[in-house]
Amino acid sequence: MKTLTLAATAAFFALTTLASAHEYKIGDLVVDHPMAFNTAPTAKSGGGYLTVTNTGDTDDTLIGVRADFPRVMLHTTTEKDGIARMSHVDAIVVPAGETVALEPGGFHVMFMGLDGNGFEVGAKIPATLIFETAGELDVSFSIEERGTAKDDHSDHSGHSDHSEHSEHKK
Repeated sequence: MKTLTLAATAAFFALTTLASAHEYKIGDLVVDHPMAFNTAPTAKSGGGYLTVTNTGDTDDTLIGVRADFPRVMLHTTTEKDGIARMSHVDAIVVPAGETVALEPGGFHVMFMGLDGNGFEVGAKIPATLIFETAGELDVSFSIEERGTAKDDHSDHSGHSDHSEHSEHKK
């Protein structure tokens, strides 16, 4: 009976580890924990975050993301005079031997055009990351509970300045 309990416990932990593993690989790149925070039902956009580690000895570049939304773009956040500004970037370089984090307050993926279909905790967003050298990698962004207000800018409200970024408008 003890052996059966140990085997069941080991199987549970193995499945738990697999379920929590959220890592993808292509070529020399390792993409870890693609996620987005839950949004209000009325949100028009949501941010996606992940890390990319380049284990190789040549740089690669994230040049795009595809997902089933009207618009998906790579963005960065900069702050000037206490005001956060979101802006589109064409690409994000992943230097050889380094890790690049797409995170709140920095580089991130913007999923735009939610139109009343906010991100709900537990849902998944299938997407394809497009790298210049490694190619295309299918991933799934897990929707997680938002921790603090500074973690997310899903509706680009508050201190964001949209006047210089026409791509944020419908």
